[in-house]
Amino acid sequence: MNIGLIAHDAKKKLMQNFCIAYRGILCHHDLYATGTTGRLIEEVTNLTIHKYHAGHLGGEKQIGSQIAQNQIDMIIFLRDPDSPNTHEIDVNNVLHLCDIHNIPVATNLATAEMLVKGLENGDLEWRELYK
Repeated sequence: MNIGLIAHDAKKKLMQNFCIAYRGILCHHDLYATGTTGRLIEEVTNLTIHKYHAGHLGGEKQIGSQIAQNQIDMIIFLRDPDSPNTHEIDVNNVLHLCDIHNIPVATNLATAEMLVKGLENGDLEWRELYK
């Protein structure tokens, strides 16, 4: 499956720790991330990440384009709800596209863990049929 990984600045360390904890599951899938998030994940996990531009430089739009083309199966987007975001429109666009295209999306650690554990259990295999 193709998994998109995005994290706001205040959540990048949490994303790194999440990917360390679930490396055994994530290593069996194709991972896509915005630039800085992808680089930071690679540094601590040795996972291969297909990296786009940094989010504020268009990386979220690039992932959004993949979602619109039904090329992403799941998004983990660790958002910082307390931080003002100058590119909030891109954030909302990613979430909107996930809703339109039935892409499971997690915006916090609790739902991210549920999705990854579901991925491990085969609960997201319906995505292959949906494509």
